[in-house]
Amino acid sequence: MIKANFIWPLMAFSLLILQSQSWAQETLFIENAIKRAQENDPWIEGNKYMQAATISSSVAAGSLADPQVSIGFANLPTDSFSFNQESMTQIKVGLSQMFPPGDSLNIKKRRLQLEADEFPYLRENRNAIVSVSVGQLWLEVYQAQTTIALIEKNRSLFEQLTEIAMSSYASAMGKTRQQDIIRAQLELTRLNDRVTMLNQSREMSFEKLSEWLNVENSDLNFTIADQLPNIMIAYPRYLNPDIHINDEELYEHFSNHPMMTALVQKIKASVAGVDLAKQKYKPAWGMSASYGRRNNDPFGHSRADALTVGVSLSVPLFTANRQDKEYQSAVSKREAIRTQKWQTLRKLKAGFETSRAQLFRLEQRQKLFETQLLPQMSEQAEASLTAYTNDDGDFAEVVRARIAQLNAQIDALNINVDKQKAILQLNYYFSESTKHNQERSGEIR
Repeated sequence: MIKANFIWPLMAFSLLILQSQSWAQETLFIENAIKRAQENDPWIEGNKYMQAATISSSVAAGSLADPQVSIGFANLPTDSFSFNQESMTQIKVGLSQMFPPGDSLNIKKRRLQLEADEFPYLRENRNAIVSVSVGQLWLEVYQAQTTIALIEKNRSLFEQLTEIAMSSYASAMGKTRQQDIIRAQLELTRLNDRVTMLNQSREMSFEKLSEWLNVENSDLNFTIADQLPNIMIAYPRYLNPDIHINDEELYEHFSNHPMMTALVQKIKASVAGVDLAKQKYKPAWGMSASYGRRNNDPFGHSRADALTVGVSLSVPLFTANRQDKEYQSAVSKREAIRTQKWQTLRKLKAGFETSRAQLFRLEQRQKLFETQLLPQMSEQAEASLTAYTNDDGDFAEVVRARIAQLNAQIDALNINVDKQKAILQLNYYFSESTKHNQERSGEIR
């Protein structure tokens, strides 16, 4: 009975360890990595707080300034400090309120609301950027670990070549020389060095990826999937070399990009800034009212209390150094942002054309490797090995053929990975804002 009592807890503990080991080896696919990075991006949270702050500021900017309340003594005689000695002595309570020029309050509120509307588009653009950055890091880790697997797979071939060379040299029956054995051992050492370098590259990319995923160094509980993803292109039509796409069509498509819609909101806010500067040519004004209470005269006769009401106006006469300059500054800022819009459009188009051309060439190389280079390299390696085993070939040629075959396999892998990276980048240019159909005025365009 005592032994049985210990067996069940031990089995439960063993199952718990096995389960925790399975959790520690979670397979991470590229889609999950991107989603997790987007959900754990602190930039998004900061952006939301900034939007909330701007919205709160817009409410405050649209409110009148606090009224001013004043309490004082007027015309108090200094010889006696008596409240009923002089008829003009009063205890005054006043209230004043200032009003900004024109429609300044509504325009200030509208400008900040337009600035707040920019933040959701910035978040969409950020998510698109994270998709590219995290996706490329995932692909770099996959590329390194798959290259290591290819080298490890071919290591046994070089070890067999070394054994064949040593057997042939020991029997003195073939043409094998001592330098052939040294050459085979040297290639094995170089393979080990390549694996070390690839492990370094894999670990660096892995650490960068774990930073995006909000994973601590002591909790790296995932492994990269060993299958290259097939990332879908958002708009395959734009990648058809037989279809001509004019600049106007591209610009129309890129105008829906989150970065462009954010700039449109920024332009709208700058237009509101120009309207606000125009309001400063109008006078600001204020209202004031005060009530003065007087005591009875020395003979006990009552005195009438006093009421004062007034209006004050600012007179914008000297506008050359203030209002004019503020208006010119607002107009210059608006035009600068408009210029930034066209620069961004051209940048998106140039980046798209670059990634598109890169993808075309990668597809051509991929087809060449799959249909010609890899089969030819394999045939060459087999032929050189057959000739050497039949004592009709050179050992150095066998080694060169095997190395060339391995390098061709690695090059083919790099092409496939680079193709997926190019598609990730193209999908960034194909990003569309969820509110891209929002109405835009002709002036902003």
